[in-house]
Amino acid sequence: MGHHRGRLQHGSVRPHLLAVEFLPVMAWSLIHAGWMHYLLAIFNAHDWTMQYVTHFSADIFSLLNSVIYFHKAAMELKRTHSNVSFAAFLYAIIGAFGTCLFAIFLSTANSWKPLFHRYVRLGLTEYAAAISIIFWIGIPYIGELASLDHERLEVQTSFRPTNPDRSVFFVRFWELPIEWVFLSIIPGAIITVLFYFDHEISSIICTVERYGTKKPGGYAWDIILLGTTTIICGILGIPPANGLLPQAPLHSESLMHYVLESPEPTEDGAERQPPRPVARTYEQRYSPFIQAALILIFISPPLQKILGLAQTSVLAGLFMFMGYQSLLVNPILERMARLLTPASELPELPPGVTWNGIHTYTITQIILTGIVFGVTLTVAAPAFPLIIIALVPVRLSLMNRVWGRETLRLVDGWACREGKPEDEPDELQGSGDEEKARS
Repeated sequence: MGHHRGRLQHGSVRPHLLAVEFLPVMAWSLIHAGWMHYLLAIFNAHDWTMQYVTHFSADIFSLLNSVIYFHKAAMELKRTHSNVSFAAFLYAIIGAFGTCLFAIFLSTANSWKPLFHRYVRLGLTEYAAAISIIFWIGIPYIGELASLDHERLEVQTSFRPTNPDRSVFFVRFWELPIEWVFLSIIPGAIITVLFYFDHEISSIICTVERYGTKKPGGYAWDIILLGTTTIICGILGIPPANGLLPQAPLHSESLMHYVLESPEPTEDGAERQPPRPVARTYEQRYSPFIQAALILIFISPPLQKILGLAQTSVLAGLFMFMGYQSLLVNPILERMARLLTPASELPELPPGVTWNGIHTYTITQIILTGIVFGVTLTVAAPAFPLIIIALVPVRLSLMNRVWGRETLRLVDGWACREGKPEDEPDELQGSGDEEKARS
């Protein structure tokens, strides 16, 4: 927001007036976005919008998140390079990769059996990122490293707005002319569309089949909460927050475990199959609440000083770890590995499916991810969810003309419900064949 005000001051005839009016307009835009979120939740928009989303779009969105995390880490190191000495920058690189690699190492603790008690291994796995962050924050305070000019997080030391032109947190949005109140509905609608689909796709990729979730997602309640926080951000005059940590794949991974279940017999008298491990997720409200509560606690000035101890290199390492974790569970990564595998080493495919078809499907997803990522680097960055939305009708109406139905059935499926888009035509075709046989 401060950078935006700077541009107004250098390029406008009446900078002060425009800068003052910007906050009330933003406030009303977010207020409108809030009640629009309420309408989406009341009319249960999830059921009649997300039922057409397939893993094709969800996997691209997940891959995009990984790329953005890696890019943010690189940009953080670039900023550090411009602000510190060369020695401090070299340590920043070590600290960033050290944070990431140490977290990755600890995340494998479950496989260290028989080393340590299983609860110790579980704790190391679940809190790998937190342990690594605390460890690498403390390293620069030891020995000669303490004398380096490390780049640390900027924090607020007093309970007041960071903008020096503001003395109170609340925006006087009620003083905006009535015509501007109604005009702000337009940006409010745009924000609603972007937030809604961003949140929905993020929630979908965290409840895919591999996590074995049983309870249905509270999508309507999530949207109500998101609308409420959007209104609060508008009244406070701060950019709207769309924090998705509880809906991040990293969070789902930390809650995932395996239980032994016996498969149901397929027919009478069939031999009962032995129990096999099945993925399940601890579906609870405690960890999301704890995350939100800790964020609220640490924005208070006394505890912000603790955050001020952290080097930005550790933040870059956390970005790399989150990108790695998100990429690790993305099906595109496995198919990318198949691209580099000699044809003689590839497994046999079902009838009607070729590796060339799967490879071109994978390359298409990678190219589209690159295009969307390119958009995020431009002024049109906030609109990138619209491209993800546009991929939904493209997948359902055009891609079946490029790839065979058996190939699409193998690599894709509905993201929010059972089955695949190609199953329905099969049922119709089957009924038609039966009619022909009877005639």
